Amino acid sequence: MARGINAIANTCSPISTHFASLLQAFIDKKKPLSSAKSLHAQIFKCCLSSDIFLSNKLIELYSKMDQISVAHKVFDKMPHKNIYSWNAIVGAYCKSGEIDEANQLFLKMPQKNTVSWNTLIGGLVRSGFDQKALNTYSEMNIEGIKPTHFTFASVLSACGNLQDSCKGIQVHGRIVRDGLELNTYVENALVSMYAKSGSMAYALQLFREMKEPNEVSCTAIMSGLALTDSLEKAFMMFREMLRHGIKIDEVALSGILGICVKSWTGGLDLTSLEREISSFEIGFSGLEQESGSFHVGLCGLEQESGSFDLGFSGYLQCTQIHALAIRAGFQSSLIFGNSLLDMYVKFGDMGSAESVFMSSPELNVVSWNVMIAGYGSLSLGERAMELLREMQELGFAPDGITYSSMLGACVKSNLIQTARTMFDKLESPSVSSWNTIISGYFKRENYEEAINLFREMQLENTWPDRTTLTIMLSSCGEIGFLDGGKQVHSFSLKMIVFSDLFVGSGLIDMYSKCGKIDHAKFVFDRMEERDVVGWNSMIAGFAINALNTKAFSLFKEMQRAGMMPTQFSYASVISSCTTLASIAQGRQLHGQIIKAGFLSDIFVNTAIIDMYSKCGNIEGAFHTFSLMPKKNIVSWNEMINGFAQNGCADKALEIFREMIKTDKKPDHITFIAVLTACSHGGLVEEGLNILHSMESQYKITPMADHYACVVDCLGRAGRLEEGENLINGLQCPYSSDPIIWGILLSACRVYGNISVGKRSAEKLFCLDPDNPAPYVLLSNIYAEIGRWDVALAVRKLMRERGVVKNPGRSWIEVRSGIRALSVDDSFMMADDELRCENSER
Repeated sequence: MARGINAIANTCSPISTHFASLLQAFIDKKKPLSSAKSLHAQIFKCCLSSDIFLSNKLIELYSKMDQISVAHKVFDKMPHKNIYSWNAIVGAYCKSGEIDEANQLFLKMPQKNTVSWNTLIGGLVRSGFDQKALNTYSEMNIEGIKPTHFTFASVLSACGNLQDSCKGIQVHGRIVRDGLELNTYVENALVSMYAKSGSMAYALQLFREMKEPNEVSCTAIMSGLALTDSLEKAFMMFREMLRHGIKIDEVALSGILGICVKSWTGGLDLTSLEREISSFEIGFSGLEQESGSFHVGLCGLEQESGSFDLGFSGYLQCTQIHALAIRAGFQSSLIFGNSLLDMYVKFGDMGSAESVFMSSPELNVVSWNVMIAGYGSLSLGERAMELLREMQELGFAPDGITYSSMLGACVKSNLIQTARTMFDKLESPSVSSWNTIISGYFKRENYEEAINLFREMQLENTWPDRTTLTIMLSSCGEIGFLDGGKQVHSFSLKMIVFSDLFVGSGLIDMYSKCGKIDHAKFVFDRMEERDVVGWNSMIAGFAINALNTKAFSLFKEMQRAGMMPTQFSYASVISSCTTLASIAQGRQLHGQIIKAGFLSDIFVNTAIIDMYSKCGNIEGAFHTFSLMPKKNIVSWNEMINGFAQNGCADKALEIFREMIKTDKKPDHITFIAVLTACSHGGLVEEGLNILHSMESQYKITPMADHYACVVDCLGRAGRLEEGENLINGLQCPYSSDPIIWGILLSACRVYGNISVGKRSAEKLFCLDPDNPAPYVLLSNIYAEIGRWDVALAVRKLMRERGVVKNPGRSWIEVRSGIRALSVDDSFMMADDELRCENSER
């Protein structure tokens, strides 16, 4: 080649045709850049730089070598350009993915032909600008340029990518109307368009009519079947491709990987698929490497016994396909590599995913996004953050999917502030992204911020879905925000999703927690259909509003309606027994739970422990606790609290120590239960030691409830000054909590301590001025030691400040109903009703 160039240079005769032949040889066979520049120099030396044909070939050559800037310099230096010159430079930029520059050059073209339009449309489709490609196709028609096979192939591809079957059908109609004879490119594009759009009937009809189906059409059908969840048929298509020796390329292998993953995640029984793929042996003895594709020869039809583990069939099939790709030389393919990453990530095998990722010769933003999403799915947000930093350091620009993946990773890893940062980087967050960040705040019990985000979502004109509404209803219910809940209810009516089972259950739960049980029942009664979640929500609503008889009645109605109670049903109705102190009903439900097979459920067992504890049957509670195969922190807390409430302080502390030995980490609730036990058992020193150990040993900052328990403990022991010093001390940040001072004041009345009692009452007069209790308690302290003058003065001060004591009330059961009586009521009616009740008995 070098001798040929030198010979031409030495003669310097009109030999442009020889240079053209050399340039074409360079284009057809990949040559080093240095050789191309040497040939270019010889053309310049022979004063042929102005030759339009040679210049066009140089542009084509540099474009193939990805030297776009050099190609553009050649184009700029051309004294005269023809339409081929313009098409060549536009094509060069389209090939490199610099679609904006290609479009600008296209607009500057003095004249355009069919090739010009086809080049830009094809470039737009390859770069992912499918809608822009369709718009350009419309402009082409307006200009009166007649489309060709290549035009239709690109346009149909854009329709498929957009899943725009309507536009695709129009283009198909245009092909038929123009009488254009279908070639392989257009046939493949039509099959692919219909398959991607989910119109498999049309796709299969066209596929059957094809004279020679190839790897493109077969892969399109296989992917389309997978898209419509016809996974077994998709797998059969792959088998047929193998059986008939159709080339299997990287796209086909990527598609079959996706099918295996989808089969596994969708819970499909892969036994039949195993028989499909293992009924023949995939051999490589006849492997014919052919420009990025290969032919697979079948060496036999014998099934190897034990070649598949059906328990992990989907994963094993994917690893076999991975091995197949390595043998075929596709391990360096970016398309297949990304599909492989996605497969390992979805199977949770991040070790293999990391290995593929690190060994990939080429990565793009999709590769990084898949890995970030994978670590996020395993709640490894810190590792996802490391990948994001590495990605940016290597010059990859994160896109919307990157930030969405990071958002999910941070929320799952409880990194809410970082999640908010990622969310704020999204230009136009999707509904899914809004739901993710809102759910993040909800899980952290920051319900106010979740509600604020929902308002922002509305201001951004993003329409919520049922997931958004369900989270909002739960948030409003947790903080008793009735007005907000009603607004969400109104929103659901506008969206016509009020009949949705999830939204309906959310409405029942919200209204119940806001104390509007009649509203909850209204929603329940008007649900077109009810699932077990709806029944459970209504039963729980009655239970938390102390309507225990109604909770039991609805539980029985649920069973009569043929709805099988779940563990949550039993847990809700058992909580009603704790309020009624009905041990008989509790035992009856306990028996039903055993029959239903929920005895091993942690949630149900914890509810049973709570029921027995509150009914005073601490032995039954402990027996249930002892038989639990697994215990979580809630179970331990419930048992400790049960012993504490039943006066078994030593036993409560023993269970606490046993919990620590099992490496269960105590939480705030654990220490409230333990300190309550110390208070009720008079274990003052133990209580003080446990309070101090919370921060030093367990890294838990004591809250107001913990200090209240210790002050109560000191107060019961008569150590009132010590309790006052604890509240006023530097270690207690809750010196302005009226509940703590109220506990101390109550203890002062018991022990007749006027000095501490007076100071405690004065604190409460400032902290809770409308509360009559401090005035009454202080007055009683003075009265009990005979200081009637001061007692009357306190009562007078109370009246002067407009503080009114609520009248005392009592409740009695009359005719299976509850009657409330206050001290100001006339007792005549109550007395008559009582006599009537007695006579009936």
